[in-house]
Amino acid sequence: MPCQDKSMGMTRTIGRITVVTSVLAATWAYFIEPSYFTIRREVIARPNQKLIRILHLSDLHLTNKTKGLQNWLRKLEVEDPDLVVLTGDLIADAQALDPLLDALEPLLDRPGVFVLGSNDYYAPVLKNPVKYLRADSGERAYGAELPWHNLVSLLESRGWQHLNNSETIIELDGKKIQIKGVDDPHLQRDDFSNINDQFKNVDFRLAIVHAPYQRVLDKFTDLGAELILAGHTHGGQLRVPGFGALVTNCDLDRKRARGLHPHISNTGNTSAINISAGLGTNPFTPVRFACRPEAVMLSVGIE
Repeated sequence: MPCQDKSMGMTRTIGRITVVTSVLAATWAYFIEPSYFTIRREVIARPNQKLIRILHLSDLHLTNKTKGLQNWLRKLEVEDPDLVVLTGDLIADAQALDPLLDALEPLLDRPGVFVLGSNDYYAPVLKNPVKYLRADSGERAYGAELPWHNLVSLLESRGWQHLNNSETIIELDGKKIQIKGVDDPHLQRDDFSNINDQFKNVDFRLAIVHAPYQRVLDKFTDLGAELILAGHTHGGQLRVPGFGALVTNCDLDRKRARGLHPHISNTGNTSAINISAGLGTNPFTPVRFACRPEAVMLSVGIE
């Protein structure tokens, strides 16, 4: 009997530890980590190259209630970026345009480019989270249409360039940067028909997209992009320590759910991709675990 009592006592202790650990993890994931913003810094350069500073922001999912994120975004101007890039899912409801402009106001006098994500077109809806663990069927659940036309117009009125299925060349400190962008592949809106030519002979070749589907990464790489910026994955949002992301919500492999990585296209061409873990969350799933919300500051070397 003493051995049995000892075994039962150990089982109860393990059970209590499990409950306490689960409560602490849930508290962290819901109340703390979603607002534990950070700046991830990356350098892509060789010695003695001139550096261009690119601030990459993605997946803000702003509403008029996300005050903490809005206040944090306003402080990013001190990073002194040469270029600001937004890779979609900027808003999460129809009342978010004023909060977005207020949050970005200190940055709006700097050069900027952007593409849209699915949640800029449609409000998020409640979904069964188990669906994210299954293979993507291609079916999409749409909420109410959001004022994305107004979103585009407001950003363009401040001089930022909308690059959905479009391209531009900008000059930064005497260096020419060509940028190609496509509309959201998650909604099958990517269209290369107007940007199908190879990148020009410029000082740096950049591509931007919301969702990093393989077909788009391959296409940009084959066109000659040196760096591709994307978001959408939220870095997995809920990561298992020692294992990483469980899902990417697209066909990108889990190991590249966030961070700076090499990409090799099906034809053997190479580029670098930066996948942002994003700064916000779907309002219906406002949790993060082992995946802090991030802005990314990339220092890119240019000859």
